[in-house]
Amino acid sequence: MEQDTWFLQAEAICAACGGHCCIGACPPLCTERIETILSHGDYRDRMEDGGYRRIRTKENGECSMLEHGKCQIHAFKPETCLAGPFTFDVTDTRLAIYLKHESICPLVTHLKASREMYDRQYQRAVGQITHLVARLPDDELQVISSIPEDETDLVVTLGRPRAIHHDRH
Repeated sequence: MEQDTWFLQAEAICAACGGHCCIGACPPLCTERIETILSHGDYRDRMEDGGYRRIRTKENGECSMLEHGKCQIHAFKPETCLAGPFTFDVTDTRLAIYLKHESICPLVTHLKASREMYDRQYQRAVGQITHLVARLPDDELQVISSIPEDETDLVVTLGRPRAIHHDRH
């Protein structure tokens, strides 16, 4: 029950923000997530391959899934969106997890105020990120990891998860 309360609070914070983290975001998509998104509607025109399969941005820099400050695929959004405000980089052997600054995500302030809530979101983020990393090909991970994210702090460095499936359709 407490976990449900936390996630409801987090959802409210995200809803009030209006999608600040969705500006300039191009969340990576594994085949499994693409299939899930497409099973809920024809969003093909909102996806692209720019070195990795991802959600396209609009001309104004917003995620193409953001409309009127709300995510149109919130219930089945990409793993990196679920992991927020945590993000990652990958090398051959390591998975580095970072926490974005408060200037990017207002949820960070709340996470820093409650160790229990921080730990819950951190565990969720690690699960989502490792799920994604295990399903993306190395060439896509290299492109993703080359994207600078200046307003972040390193949280932990883990062993890289094993690749599960690299099917690109």
